[in-house]
Amino acid sequence: MSSFNRVSFIESASCSDSGSDSLEDGSNSRTEAKDESSSFPCDMHQQKRSENSHSAETPNTIALSGNSCIQSSSIYAAKVSLMEEIGDNKIKDGSIAEQAKENAPPFPMKQVLLMETSWYTSPEEVAGSPSCCASDIYRLGILLFELFCPFSSSEEKCRTMSSLRHRVLPPQLLLKWPKEASFCLWLLHPEPRSRPMMSELLQSQFLNEPRDNLEEREAAMELREKIDEQELLLDFLLMMQQRKQEVADKLQATLSLLCNDIEEVTKQQLVLKNRANSCPELSKEDQTASSLPSHGIVDNDDTTSLGSRKRCRPGLLADNVEECCYDPDDNQKSDACVDKRDSFLLRSSRLMKNFSKLESAYFLTRYRQLKQSTRPLMRPSSLSSDGKGSVVMTERSSINTAASRERYSENRKSGWISPFLEGLCKYLSFSKLKVKADLKQGDLLNSSNLVCSLSFDRDGDFFATAGVNKKIKVFECDAILMEDRDIHYPVVEMAGRSKFSSICWNTYIKSQIASSNFEGVVQVWDVTRSQVLMEMREHEKRVWSIDFSSADPTLLASGSDDGSVKLWSINQGVSIGTIKTKANVCSVQFPSDSGHALAFGSADHKIYYYDLRNSRAPLCTLAGHDKTVSYVKFLDSVNIVSASTDNTVKLWDLSSCTSRSNETPLQSFTGHTNVKNFVGLSVSDGYIATGSETNEVFIYHKAFPMPALSFKFNGTDVLSGPEMDDAAQFISSVCWRGQSSTLVAANSTGNIKILEMV
Repeated sequence: MSSFNRVSFIESASCSDSGSDSLEDGSNSRTEAKDESSSFPCDMHQQKRSENSHSAETPNTIALSGNSCIQSSSIYAAKVSLMEEIGDNKIKDGSIAEQAKENAPPFPMKQVLLMETSWYTSPEEVAGSPSCCASDIYRLGILLFELFCPFSSSEEKCRTMSSLRHRVLPPQLLLKWPKEASFCLWLLHPEPRSRPMMSELLQSQFLNEPRDNLEEREAAMELREKIDEQELLLDFLLMMQQRKQEVADKLQATLSLLCNDIEEVTKQQLVLKNRANSCPELSKEDQTASSLPSHGIVDNDDTTSLGSRKRCRPGLLADNVEECCYDPDDNQKSDACVDKRDSFLLRSSRLMKNFSKLESAYFLTRYRQLKQSTRPLMRPSSLSSDGKGSVVMTERSSINTAASRERYSENRKSGWISPFLEGLCKYLSFSKLKVKADLKQGDLLNSSNLVCSLSFDRDGDFFATAGVNKKIKVFECDAILMEDRDIHYPVVEMAGRSKFSSICWNTYIKSQIASSNFEGVVQVWDVTRSQVLMEMREHEKRVWSIDFSSADPTLLASGSDDGSVKLWSINQGVSIGTIKTKANVCSVQFPSDSGHALAFGSADHKIYYYDLRNSRAPLCTLAGHDKTVSYVKFLDSVNIVSASTDNTVKLWDLSSCTSRSNETPLQSFTGHTNVKNFVGLSVSDGYIATGSETNEVFIYHKAFPMPALSFKFNGTDVLSGPEMDDAAQFISSVCWRGQSSTLVAANSTGNIKILEMV
């Protein structure tokens, strides 16, 4: 590096450092630059003489010389301009620079730069000789050395660079980069004449060889990339093979399970057919049925084989029916055949439409049964009269034990068939909901006719409605079904002081109806007298739900916004117990076979199941909903159905609640819409009815998660009559008529329909 380059580099670095440098430092640096620039004229005269001496050379030599030296004409012009600037400011900054030089603190960056400058100074420059092209070659060797030899600390760098002047290289450089180290030693030769010229440098083997090596390295890197890509592809394929193998294993297990189930169902079918053959009446029916066209199924083999079955196309079925039913005497048989064929095709289309969901339900039922079958058989030991277990086992008892184990094993294999077959048959038993009656009972004195609750009496003869019109209306169901009228009048009408939220008919005392209203009042009404028997005001806020106990008809429960569930005795007219919760209670329900248990749904997204004999803590907590639980109903003694504003209805098994908590429902029913309103919930014989905010009624069966049936209310103005499309209308309440296929549904406009599954 020339003297000019050293000075300009130091000056720019010192001026750009704002953290530790000051104005005095800047002046000081300029003064130092002025002092060190005394050698510039000599260098410039030497440069001019050098250019004149080379002017007689050939053009190639001139070009090579111009490229070989760092002191070019541009550098010369920069030197001249800098000298002029320094000369202009010499007098002005002289005194200031001297004072700043005395008071300025030491500048660490200057020391580092001076040290760097000393490393790049060639031996001949240290000896006092002027800079030349060989000096630049020396500096190039220093630069190349720094590129190939990294340092971990500044102290290590200082030691290594000091040793470099004596041509002592670090061992790691000699081992890792031997060719580069040899090339550096050539450039760092202490004798300027022994250093290579620029032309020799450009034609050196070191600069020409790496081109081939570079190509080799690029080829090697490309090969390595290809190898890595192949390894990546291989890892992907191996992972995919592993996953597909797992899928194949699961599929093989599934196929094995299906084969076993098909074999088991075939065995049961053969047993039933053998029983049918032994019955004369059934044999006659089979012979009669054999003369009729088949219902779309053709057996390739006899009934005892497992041959494949082919379903005929509807067109072919129609041709067969016409041919077989040509005889006029067989009109009744042909009608029966067509009805069976249509029924079969309808059921088949519904089955295929929901095939994937039915498949999921089948495997869910099957694996649940397998999980239960893996539990050990717990058989209580026989007890003698003194209460001790008998240790005497006779030959008959051992035979009975073996027979019972065999029967238990058979039941485990075929235990899934009955519940799934029952659910499948019930799912396909009905094709639609048919309107049997339509009640238009709008009240001119009330702007809103929303029906909040529906309830049938114990015999299913009467049903009651209650809502925001502050009235309880009782209708006779059979009379409505038999009378073809546009407007139906209630047989009893009872008016209250507040909006009704819920009603419930006493399951034992036919004339009693309990109600709750928005003011938190619980009332018991005598329907025959149309008057209030008792009124209980212990709730602090609105009561959402009430329910009579079927096992104890004198016991009544209510749930309120005040976070409490109260138990009432209609004999005493006061509450006999209270369960406090942390959230609003939206629904309460007694099981049908016990007066000591109670379940209720809460706004904290949970269902609580209590034993009323110990009401300090819930016996089981069911947590699985994402929003408020609006309804709770007992499907049977161990299964609970809950509805929530998270668009789901869930089925729970209380027998699986072993740790006072259950977060896994047996089934989640989806298809309806419910995000903010009470839409109703009712259960009957495995069927679950619920409303939707799309103004539809949905029917589910407990075995399958998808709707079995649905019916959409037409928007009807109860006053003017014409139908209209109002997206704000929703189903507000539903109720089954006992264990029948008939239910009553009402919507937010007061429109009530009696529907029947057909």
